[in-house]
Amino acid sequence: MRFGWINLFGVIIVILLIIPNIVYAIKNRNEKNCCTNRLMDVLEQIGRYACIVLMWLPLLVWKFGFASVFAMVLYLFGNGSLLTAYWVLFARYLKVKNAGLALSLAIIPACIFLLSGLLLRHWLLAGFAILFAIAHIYVTRQNAVSR
Repeated sequence: MRFGWINLFGVIIVILLIIPNIVYAIKNRNEKNCCTNRLMDVLEQIGRYACIVLMWLPLLVWKFGFASVFAMVLYLFGNGSLLTAYWVLFARYLKVKNAGLALSLAIIPACIFLLSGLLLRHWLLAGFAILFAIAHIYVTRQNAVSR
C-alpha cells in the first residue's frame, strides 16, 4: 500500500494523540514547565512538531508506503495498541498524577512516531522520533521530579 501526498492513517493517529493533550491543557491551564534546560525544551518542540507533520506528509521520501502487507498490519495493530494504551493511561493520569504514568505518556508517542517511521521507511520521521523521545522523556522527567 502506498500513500499519496497525505497519509490519512497518520492524520488520524496525530489527532488521536492530540485530543487528550488538549483536554489536559484545558484542565491544567496554570501548570508551568519546570524544566530549566532550554536546549532540551527546544529540541522537544522541534522533535514534536516535526513528527506531527512527518506522520502525514511524506517529505524527502521516495516511496511513502509499506514494504509488505505484514508491515501494514504491524503499523495498524502496533499503533492501535499504543494509542489504546495512551488513552487508558491518560485517563488514569487525569485522576492520579505520578511520575511513572507521566513517563509512560512521554514514551508511548515516541514509540508511535518511531514505529511509523520505521514501517513506512520514512527515515526522517524515525530520526525526529528519536530526537523527540530523548528530549520529551528528559523534560517529562524533570517536570515529574519538580512537582
